[in-house]
Amino acid sequence: MDNDRSLTHRPRRLRQDRIRGLVSETSLEPSDLIAPVFVDATADERVPIDSMPGHERVPVSDAVSRVEEVLETGVEAVMLFGIPTSKDPDGTRAWADDGVVQEATRRITAETDAYVLTDACLCEYTDHGHCGPLEEELRGDAHSHGHDPDLDATLTVDNDATLEALEKIAVSHAEAGADMIAPSGMMDGMVGAIRGALDREGFEHVPIMSYAAKYESAFYGPFRDAADGAPAFGNRRHYQMDPANAREAIREVELDVDQGADVLMVKPALPYLDIVSSLRREFDHPIAAYNVSGEYAMLHAASEKGWLDLEAVAHESLLSIKRAGADLILTYFAERIARKM
Repeated sequence: MDNDRSLTHRPRRLRQDRIRGLVSETSLEPSDLIAPVFVDATADERVPIDSMPGHERVPVSDAVSRVEEVLETGVEAVMLFGIPTSKDPDGTRAWADDGVVQEATRRITAETDAYVLTDACLCEYTDHGHCGPLEEELRGDAHSHGHDPDLDATLTVDNDATLEALEKIAVSHAEAGADMIAPSGMMDGMVGAIRGALDREGFEHVPIMSYAAKYESAFYGPFRDAADGAPAFGNRRHYQMDPANAREAIREVELDVDQGADVLMVKPALPYLDIVSSLRREFDHPIAAYNVSGEYAMLHAASEKGWLDLEAVAHESLLSIKRAGADLILTYFAERIARKM
């Protein structure tokens, strides 16, 4: 190029320090973030979560002080996950009046100004670790080939029985003072069931944040350690979405919208930014994304190796989720990044 030739278009003019922030297209604020909090009814003191550095299970007695720590960073919302005192095949402690999430919610809402979301699922409460009571299902060739049915049976989650449990869980959380209910089990009809139950019991003002597009992902491992919710056998591929599918997410989300979902969640976040972006274009509802435990853990691991700057990559990751279209981000980085904002 001729050195004397002027360039009409010089995008670098708007990348200089004094103008860069003024023309930035995407902003990230503490109020965009939701901090997960694990409350353990079996613990007498805080228990570090080895696979999620910087996070702990806290006893119910420490739930308020843990949430106060979150609020001090500028983050205004927390999501409560519970580890119960006991488990059974139907997960009945999930809707107990004296359950771990119910008791923590009562204390937190009475003593802090935090906006409290509660996870409504059964995987932490069932002794088999699946997201609802089980039913036995026979494979199609069990009888046609003369096989012993016992050898060809597989256990799957009973969808409709799970809906009945989710209704009780949601109402119990609302009675305890939850500001928003977040069903995460990917059961067909879960939003409609919960919305109907809340409305019948006088909680029509309580919104629902549905895990509307939750994928059967390999990025959930550390969370299952944290919440003691790993399946005792099999996997969750029969009810969580296939990572290969994008168009299916639109169908799933449309169903939740029709049933009354107020906020639409995509989980995980970073490997599914295309889904976040698609939902942002298709729906007017607030979009949430869950920056999950595996995403958090892998950045920490790389940082510990000295390969990445943790705060820089964490901020960039959250910014990318926001840029893709998420209004809210549930993330284990919430406090760390909020302190730096």
